[in-house]
Amino acid sequence: MSGQQKALLAALGVLLVVLFAVAVGAGRDDRGDPAARHPLVELLGRAGGGRSAVDPTGVDADCAEAVGQLVINGRCELRIADPGGLRTLILRSPQPFSVRATAPGDADFTVTDEVDPAEDGSGAVARVAVDRATTVLVSCPAGCLVTIAQD
Repeated sequence: MSGQQKALLAALGVLLVVLFAVAVGAGRDDRGDPAARHPLVELLGRAGGGRSAVDPTGVDADCAEAVGQLVINGRCELRIADPGGLRTLILRSPQPFSVRATAPGDADFTVTDEVDPAEDGSGAVARVAVDRATTVLVSCPAGCLVTIAQD
């Protein structure tokens, strides 16, 4: 290794240490909002195509009142047609409900989530990752109306 290469490598090492020190020193002391997204992430998401939602017409259920509208009394099985790639099934309801689905990919486990309406009055929202034909179980013991949303 020549003298110039050693000097360049040393300068690169110093630069990395300085950048690390600046990153640590510029951190915030608050805990942050886990639901918030940085504007740069939002911009990159829009530029990269964003997130694709499951098409409501690809969902079949015995509790379906209309396309994308489910009336659940107790529990209902949603049969999702193969979306042809990773998609997000977005379920919205003014009442609390729970969702149970198999994890995407080769994972061998089931994911369960109980969602409650947000304090701002926007209702309860569940997002389920789907990458193949699968069945999603939605439960609402008191009965509720669930909408399959596009965003």
